[in-house]
Amino acid sequence: MSKLTIIHENNDYIVVNKAAGLISEQSPYEAITIENQVFNHILQSKRKPYVGIIHRLDRVTSGVLILAKKKSVLVRFNTLFSSRKVQKTYLAIVTNKPAKNNGNLVNFLRKNTKEKKAEIVPSKTKDTQNCMLSYKVIGKNDTGYLLEVRPKTGRFHQIRAQLANIGLPIVGDATYGSDQKYLPLSICLHAWKLTFEDADAKETIMYEASLPTHDFWKFDAI
Repeated sequence: MSKLTIIHENNDYIVVNKAAGLISEQSPYEAITIENQVFNHILQSKRKPYVGIIHRLDRVTSGVLILAKKKSVLVRFNTLFSSRKVQKTYLAIVTNKPAKNNGNLVNFLRKNTKEKKAEIVPSKTKDTQNCMLSYKVIGKNDTGYLLEVRPKTGRFHQIRAQLANIGLPIVGDATYGSDQKYLPLSICLHAWKLTFEDADAKETIMYEASLPTHDFWKFDAI
């Protein structure tokens, strides 16, 4: 079982480095989830813990995740996320060399509920959403290329689908076309940083999740 890795904790919220392989939210079908782990952690010092799910990461994705310890804090963060005042920065490893060292991707995305995946389609329809991200190549190793990715929208599987759409499936992501093996229940996608404006403190706050220790993540900077 993966231990809970805490990046920061205060009276309002807790920030953790989610391990790949775990889902974020409590489920009757999962014995261990991040929500369960955080609940049990808070239970050590509080009789009736509150754990509010602010945002989620895919099971196969690791990295920074923030959970509220009060209902009012959940509401506050929901407002920040819905007004796009939270910036997430991801790291992704791809095997193929990008045609450009940096770029912006703008697409129409459709969620295929039956196959549990996202599809990039050529034009807007009633069941599509626009999705946008920027990327740049920041490293290289024997496996491939390390991309820094900043989504500008928060769509289902958008990073995975948008990169695969330009021939850059994320290493280990067989759902989107990768034939490179990685760890079970994991892909090479890591939620690296989360930045937001704290209205009370009147400052920008940033939390960073350390990279997985696997050799796949050892890179030479470009």
